[in-house]
Amino acid sequence: MAAPTAGAVSPRRLVTIVCGAQILAQIGAYAWPALIPGRMAEWGIDNADAGWITGLFYLAYAVSVPILVTSTDRIDPKRIYLLGVALTIVGHLCFALFAEGFWTAAFARVLAGIGWAGTYMTGLKLLADRVDGKLMSRAVAGHALSIGIAGAASFAFAGAFEDLLGWQSVFWASAACAVAAWLVVAVAAPAQEPRAEAPVGRLFDFGPVLRNRSAMAYALAYCVHTWEMNTLRGWGVAFLAWVALTAGDGDPWLPATAVITLVGLVGTWASVAGNEVSIRLGRQRLVRVAMVASALCAAVIGFLGPFSYELAVALILVYGVVIWLDSSSLTAGAAGSAEPGRRGATLAVHSMLGYAGGFVGPLAMGVILDLAGGMSTIGWGLAFLHVTAAMLLGRVAFAVLRPKTLAGDRAGD
Repeated sequence: MAAPTAGAVSPRRLVTIVCGAQILAQIGAYAWPALIPGRMAEWGIDNADAGWITGLFYLAYAVSVPILVTSTDRIDPKRIYLLGVALTIVGHLCFALFAEGFWTAAFARVLAGIGWAGTYMTGLKLLADRVDGKLMSRAVAGHALSIGIAGAASFAFAGAFEDLLGWQSVFWASAACAVAAWLVVAVAAPAQEPRAEAPVGRLFDFGPVLRNRSAMAYALAYCVHTWEMNTLRGWGVAFLAWVALTAGDGDPWLPATAVITLVGLVGTWASVAGNEVSIRLGRQRLVRVAMVASALCAAVIGFLGPFSYELAVALILVYGVVIWLDSSSLTAGAAGSAEPGRRGATLAVHSMLGYAGGFVGPLAMGVILDLAGGMSTIGWGLAFLHVTAAMLLGRVAFAVLRPKTLAGDRAGD
């Protein structure tokens, strides 16, 4: 008997299925960054080691995503998605069972990174193939909303389980949620045949994507965007914990994991709101403003935040809003700029460049901290300042490539 096609399920129900599964699959993605302070102390690893463990998750994603997501142009995305969630489960279980230092933790995070490569943009592909150009932007924003909520909640999720049952329980619980995600998609999501306009050329021919100036403009902007976003996600808890300790507030009124959760929630709102603003005022204009504003925030947060825990919290919340403001707009821009038959390949390149930045950012932060002599006001200031340099370079690249306006957007300046 042939598998049911995607047309047998309403778009609204499919969105609910995919977004619900993404929340369950994503909930453990940032468990490691939430646990960095305790693991550094117990395992005796330095800032660079912690940065490597954080960054390798994104490097594994960047390396594997071109293969996994591009394959959805020829293979049912549901199969790739289920493979990705299965690898996520294995990665969490390996961390819970075997992690006891740098190498074992790094290996487990690499598995989880490959799993996320088969899950994140693959889920987006399930939706992108089923909406027209005018609805594409809002469909992407809805998908980003579920990812953002889960990513934000993962910090509080990790903090709560660590306090109650120990750090290993964080990964056991994350694996259980990922199992639920696998079952939801396996049972409820219909199978899908490749789209009729899939290219007849080589599957992994990325040349046409790289020559698509508009898609590459959004992809390069996404690279530096993910660079700064994952730097904050990877080091935000450690930064706030250090500020609380040096400011004499060992038991702050709002724990660091709760602050980063709040940052993610506020940022998710900013991402969705920013996408609506980009439709009305111009996508390129919004991206340009957000990139310059985030560069300015990164330039001051490390130097000013250490003065007090409350100031550090306020600065990080503002920074989070600015970082997330153009998140949905960038991915929607890449998806909307893609040739329909190469959408999987375009999203793969977009995601690969994004998470390459996500690998470099947290690692660079840890290395700069060590070169500056460890965690200090000067060390944090210089470490965050490198993000400013990355954002300004991305802003120049975005201007040079001049991306196009999407269907339904107001023309940008």
